[in-house]
Amino acid sequence: MTHRRSKTLATWVAVVGGTLGLHRFYLYGFRDVLGWLHPLPTLLGLWGLERVEVFGHDDRVAWLLLPLLGLMVSLAMLSAIVYGLTPDEKWAARHHPGEPPQRTGWGPVLGVIVALMVGAAALMSTIAFGGQRFFEWQAEQARSIAR
Repeated sequence: MTHRRSKTLATWVAVVGGTLGLHRFYLYGFRDVLGWLHPLPTLLGLWGLERVEVFGHDDRVAWLLLPLLGLMVSLAMLSAIVYGLTPDEKWAARHHPGEPPQRTGWGPVLGVIVALMVGAAALMSTIAFGGQRFFEWQAEQARSIAR
């Protein structure tokens, strides 16, 4: 018999530890390949954040690494939203077939609300940061050509 996977817990694990793939490990175990693909880009993004603190905003390596963190946060929040909005019947059929669905209540809904706020902020910040750095790079290229 397999362990019953809680939709509420899966939603909140994705919100809190989704950038490291913890939600994938909760649902599919430690053999899940997609779960193991989460930590590296997240850690590279955190390294980019550290580089900004050490070298300032002009560090080009940080320009490349920071968007990874924003994208991983956005991906984790999207997973939480998908989990939280999955109907109870579909969740039960996928994660514990043959058993009746459990009514989940407000737990996943609150997780979805938090995930929407955090995910939207992360995605908008990532797009703004990437756009700003791109246009600064374009302006720098134009200045170097004009010289």
